[in-house]
Amino acid sequence: MQALLKGLRIVEGSAFIAAPMCGMTLAQMGADVIRFDQIGGGIDYRRWPVTADNTSIYWAEMNKGKRSLAVDLRSPAGRELVTDLICAPGEAGGIFSTNLPARGFLDFEALKQRRPDLIQHEIIGDRRGGTALDYTVNAKVGFPFVTGPEDDDRPVNHVLPAWDIACAYLAALDILAAERHRRLTGAGQRITLALADVALANVGNLGLIGEVKINGEQRGRHGNYLYGALGRDFVTADGRRIMIIAVSAKQWERLLEASGTAAEVAALATRLELDFAREGDRFKARRELCALFEPWVARHPLAELARILDDCGICWDAYQSITELVNEDPDCSPDNPLFADVEQPGIGTYPVPGVPGTFSAVSREPARRAPRVGEHTDEVLAEVLGLDSSAIGKLHDQGIVA
Repeated sequence: MQALLKGLRIVEGSAFIAAPMCGMTLAQMGADVIRFDQIGGGIDYRRWPVTADNTSIYWAEMNKGKRSLAVDLRSPAGRELVTDLICAPGEAGGIFSTNLPARGFLDFEALKQRRPDLIQHEIIGDRRGGTALDYTVNAKVGFPFVTGPEDDDRPVNHVLPAWDIACAYLAALDILAAERHRRLTGAGQRITLALADVALANVGNLGLIGEVKINGEQRGRHGNYLYGALGRDFVTADGRRIMIIAVSAKQWERLLEASGTAAEVAALATRLELDFAREGDRFKARRELCALFEPWVARHPLAELARILDDCGICWDAYQSITELVNEDPDCSPDNPLFADVEQPGIGTYPVPGVPGTFSAVSREPARRAPRVGEHTDEVLAEVLGLDSSAIGKLHDQGIVA
């Protein structure tokens, strides 16, 4: 955690990845993020991976550093409490982040009547308000047809929820931009961010739309080759698989020098009538070039090759499983300031990541654990809504909060 956003409060109604990750990111930067859930937990409360007793490790990670309010959202009184929380007066509040259906008591226009400067951020599926998930959006924008082996024409779904992650970070940026606008103008606003549009925007940002429209070409499958430059996986003498990339001119020159292939590469360039000083030409000859580098890599065990590549400043890394990453790599441990061992109730103690960025103006603090559902109910009702113990007790007795 880093206390950069201290004094900012966001009320969150969310599920799954994009909206919870948005709130978690803001909470880790010091914002007071209050998540409300139905008593007993929301629809993502048991999402995999889970422990042996069905406690969600996923849910804990997505809600680090937040406060939790458990409320009966089916009751008018429970909905009124959430409305009061979203619209609570003061400079810190009046910010609502959600990917739940923003209608009924969560409708922006209705909430705006209670707080005219309300900032409401809504993550939706597509621009028409339809349902979408990372896998369906990825299918829409074509990446499954440029992922996977070159000799297979079936769509390949990647397992990284890239669009959800991008959407989460963009949502956090949206909220901070809207909050700055409100401080300057006094005006709130409604922001809608479609997951599909996040994916579509980045298809354009990466040049794939222009590639079709201007060049009349669609990106093909290239397996493990780096697109547009020289890079691929190789196998070392001791059977380890590594990724080697030479993007810059300096990296390319150092790779030729280290591998002792400069003469062979020059002859190949002459034969193919290509200029390997150009990264695009190196990509065109990727198969022939990699065939020259394969024997060199295969002569060296990983440890020896690592020293050579590091000394040359060549970009590389070894493939490893997630288990190997967690158990053997010091970068995924408290040895890295990103991580701290955190005891999560119901799960145990394990390395938990904080904010990736390092800010020189504030000291890095360890990540905070996720709350139990409803852990801060009384605290939030008293602190934010100003209810006394008698009023809070009645809400408990009536089953409106827990």
